[in-house]
Amino acid sequence: MDPVSTASPASAGPPASLEVSGLAYAYPDGHQALFGVDFTVGRGERVALLGPNGAGKTTLVLHLNGILTGGAGTVHVAGLPVGKRHMAEIRRRVGIVFQDPDDQLFMPTVREDVAFGPAAAGMKGAELEERVRTALESVGMADFADRPPHHLSFGQRRRVAVATVLAMEPEILVLDEPSSNLDPASRRELADILRSLDVTVLMVTHDLPYALELCPRALILSEGVIAADGKTAEVLADEELMQAHRLELPFGFDPRSVTAR
Repeated sequence: MDPVSTASPASAGPPASLEVSGLAYAYPDGHQALFGVDFTVGRGERVALLGPNGAGKTTLVLHLNGILTGGAGTVHVAGLPVGKRHMAEIRRRVGIVFQDPDDQLFMPTVREDVAFGPAAAGMKGAELEERVRTALESVGMADFADRPPHHLSFGQRRRVAVATVLAMEPEILVLDEPSSNLDPASRRELADILRSLDVTVLMVTHDLPYALELCPRALILSEGVIAADGKTAEVLADEELMQAHRLELPFGFDPRSVTAR
């Protein structure tokens, strides 16, 4: 397989959810994290972002909603350039779910956590209640609205963290290691939820079987550049490519035996 594919979603219709062009970034200490990243994610795609530690994945994600700026190149979300002019809208459209749900849950009840973002944006009353209800139903947590988040299991807290982002009705859901620390049942439940959502998904993960199960397409980011872009099964089955970028499948796992759904 050619490790780098230039194929991109068709340009007809609405703008792509995400367009990254020539993105390069160096930190103030001089460390160059990105060297010119180019890729496009179409509306409704589920794409895995893979790569070894230190590849630049976190730096890339922080550019998607303007937490990091000032480098070279451009990022567009649903056709809007990421920059000061559109920052509030960009941050509504790009929802990031962090690896530790406790980084996102800080209110006394689940309902208040999910309502926090829309309320801060000015929503209130029946409209706010409906937004919260819809978000919690989408992750199967509507019956837990009045519970304190710290009384929930880790898997339940992760689902509530997803709901806090969905309440903002984002264009893109960015997930940082979504399967980490989940038991098998919670892992499967989250996968079912993610498949059911009408939203673009960019999943940053070291869990390669989970990436294969959920994401038909995968990108490998390595040493600050996109080293591969293709069908997840084909990327993971390319042993030479995987070894070159320090990616390893679990012992005995055959990526050709699984079809992303």
